[in-house]
Amino acid sequence: MASFRYFFRVFLFTAGPKWLGVAPLGIGQLLAPMLLQAVGWLLWLAAAHLDMRLAVAALAVALSGLTWMTHLFWRLVRRSQLDDRVHALTVGWACLAGCLSLAGLAISLALGAPAVALACVLSGLWGFVLVVYMAVAHRMIPFFTTSALPLMQAWRPFWVLWLMLGVATVEVASVWVELNGPPAGAAASLWPLLRGGVELAAGGMLCWIALTWGLVKSLNNRLLAMLHIGFVWLGLALLLGGAAQWLGWLQGAPVLSLGALHALTMGCLASLMLAMVTRVSCGHSGRPLVADGIAWMLFWLLQLATALRIAAAAQSPFSARLVLAAALLWAAVMAVWGVRLGSWYGRLRADGRTG
Repeated sequence: MASFRYFFRVFLFTAGPKWLGVAPLGIGQLLAPMLLQAVGWLLWLAAAHLDMRLAVAALAVALSGLTWMTHLFWRLVRRSQLDDRVHALTVGWACLAGCLSLAGLAISLALGAPAVALACVLSGLWGFVLVVYMAVAHRMIPFFTTSALPLMQAWRPFWVLWLMLGVATVEVASVWVELNGPPAGAAASLWPLLRGGVELAAGGMLCWIALTWGLVKSLNNRLLAMLHIGFVWLGLALLLGGAAQWLGWLQGAPVLSLGALHALTMGCLASLMLAMVTRVSCGHSGRPLVADGIAWMLFWLLQLATALRIAAAAQSPFSARLVLAAALLWAAVMAVWGVRLGSWYGRLRADGRTG
């Protein structure tokens, strides 16, 4: 989840000022908070396996960087004189939720409350990371679609954004309702039906929105298709989560409990990250805004890794092998993609222009 946060932090301080009609911040203002987050999360990855006190300290470093960058983003929002600041405000409030989630994670680990720590992580995923992604998707996917497909009209009513924010709110609330396990008593039979019904309805609506945004037509443009397919995964994740709730209610035991989470993180968030970073990297390195054969292959290998990981959640005799295959494939895709794009950075533009 840290990589998702780091990616959209960079994006928001390049696209955000354009949304708000204000001058962008200089790289010097962003360097220190970015380094704090990078150092904090790298220390966390090591310390979480060695010493919990060091891990909590690493989270405090990451939190200081995140809080600093949230403050910088809100400064941009307050400077803006534009009437339409909905997407930027959504991102700003999500960043505050992210700060609270990360602080809650550090405190709960320090107090030895792992269940609360997990709830804070999931709250940060749904209430921070996903909300930022969806605010950006609501603003940018219709824009990119009309730019690449001139016959398409931009369609992004705000009720679509409210729907996505409502889904995130329900999921965060569900995390805390189920903090100590599924509700007991009379609510035990109603809760999975209610939550599953909401997820199925919202998932179906989001899949319909994906079609309305031009999913089918986007398939003729690989880079655009990557964005649309990434968004479809959000609807599929909710459909999978709703189906798991209802099947679990029928069988009296959890079913595919982690499948929906993998569909969200590996399918939706990682696909959108791969597509968006590839697009921005092409543009800033002077390359055509297209997904070449390598990028397209990596994208579909990522989809395969996602499918394998979801299949492993079915708890079959092959689950362990499927998890290993998914992990190796994921690592290979991210390594090749990262090294390839990294080799573009810091060099002269391919088109010979300055910048």
